[in-house]
Amino acid sequence: MHLKKKKLLLFLFAFIILLSLFLLKVKEHMIDFEVNYKAGKRLGGGESLYQVEDGHFMFKYLPSSALLYLPLSFLPLNAAKAIWYFIVVFCLCSLVYVSNKILPSEEKKSVYLLILPPLILAKFFLRELYLGQINAVVTMILLFMIWFFIHDKDTMPSQKDTYAGLLWGVATALKPYALIFLPYFLLKKKWKSLLSGIGFLLFALFIPAAFYGWRGNIIIFKEWISTLSRSTKALLASQDNISIIALFMKWTGNQNISFLLSGLVIAILGILFLAVILIGRKIDRASVLECSILLILIPLISPLGWDYTLLMSVLGVTIIIHNFFGYSKFLRGVVVFNFFIITFSLYDIMGRNLYARFMSWSVITINFLILIGYLMHLRFRKIC
Repeated sequence: MHLKKKKLLLFLFAFIILLSLFLLKVKEHMIDFEVNYKAGKRLGGGESLYQVEDGHFMFKYLPSSALLYLPLSFLPLNAAKAIWYFIVVFCLCSLVYVSNKILPSEEKKSVYLLILPPLILAKFFLRELYLGQINAVVTMILLFMIWFFIHDKDTMPSQKDTYAGLLWGVATALKPYALIFLPYFLLKKKWKSLLSGIGFLLFALFIPAAFYGWRGNIIIFKEWISTLSRSTKALLASQDNISIIALFMKWTGNQNISFLLSGLVIAILGILFLAVILIGRKIDRASVLECSILLILIPLISPLGWDYTLLMSVLGVTIIIHNFFGYSKFLRGVVVFNFFIITFSLYDIMGRNLYARFMSWSVITINFLILIGYLMHLRFRKIC
């Protein structure tokens, strides 16, 4: 009973801290949530989700994504913000917990695996809360998808693959960048995951027809494609864009050269990832490391890869820390320095000019390409 009281007090203390953070710092912001909240209202009223007068704050997700915000749109904005804030907090905590649980090892795991990853990625976690973004929710869904791949209790293999596919479909309906797993399913011959996921995605794409009608739904979908195309071209050179394409745009200032160089880098990454899959054919729970790489690749390959989306690397960071002493002394030193840069590359510490220069050099992109290299190194040595 004494232990239960301690846990209850700890929970209450954490809740008070989080509530204070919301009331004092976050509530007046959550700009991205406001955009999505408005989209929920527009969906319910059968209005267009993509309106030119919204400018930079135009809704950029699939129409099916607005369904998530429809119930919240019936609440006052501040109440909806509070609910979404705690949903994101729960998801961020789940990312750390689930990443620890699905590690490809049965041995006892250190408490540092629950402490270090969120500390290293703290600025991305906090930015997610500050903006009221949806990446933590999507990442949590994808981590549960991975969990189904490796879960071997009380579930038939065919059912596991079907449930994993459904979760992938949900994640893709919320944010299309989850489509990065489609070629992976093909390579791994996860046909049931692929079919169930595509089936759910098609279903989700047709749901908005209940608000717009069949013809209106097609029009809305075309508006989304047009909006996404315009946004991509306009934001490629944005300071906070950490994609590989943006890296070369910042370095060269030439769009054609940037597309060529980024295509070459992505092709090399694709070949290396294929090697990772081939080497892992006889490794138990190989999907964990492979999916962790894909999660990091999402913001790097996506033309609109914003820095806070790098919270999706929590599984990869957890794997690297778990296998820290499997690297040489030199590599351990390099990765510690890499983590140091990721953690402390903060606007408040560096100041406006240095931080702007840091982002214009796309250093953070290189940091996470290095992490992908560390994960691949584990596979090439057949450690996991």
